[in-house]
Amino acid sequence: MRTLAPLAVAAAAVLTVAAPGRAQTHASPPAPYQAVSALVDLPDFLPGMGSLYVDPETLPAGPFLAYDREGRLVSTIYMVPLAAMTGHQNFEGLAVGDGEVDHVDIQYNAGHPGVAEPHYHVTLWYVSPQEAAGLQ
Repeated sequence: MRTLAPLAVAAAAVLTVAAPGRAQTHASPPAPYQAVSALVDLPDFLPGMGSLYVDPETLPAGPFLAYDREGRLVSTIYMVPLAAMTGHQNFEGLAVGDGEVDHVDIQYNAGHPGVAEPHYHVTLWYVSPQEAAGLQ
């Protein structure tokens, strides 16, 4: 269970930090957020996640704001590099989108365009698990 300790610490830090500012809940967020698809080789809409936006200055952790096909904010995603977690790096003052968090998922990802190194997705969902599963 040694590998879960840094994850628990990172998740606790992410979930307990006060947000310095919030993004809007419909359409796309204001500058400095940009469509991830304009920054890296990813589609405009990712099934299971939505359309992602990020302030490039906050990479790799984000937050990434995810919108459904109707332009509704459905989640805030942090992409926390495994190396940062095992190195005991703190992430403080992370912004979140407006909305009440319905549930949180933490998933391992081996890497993808934009965040090529192994990392965890910490997703704060503003929609139900059923709505999240329907993001196609």
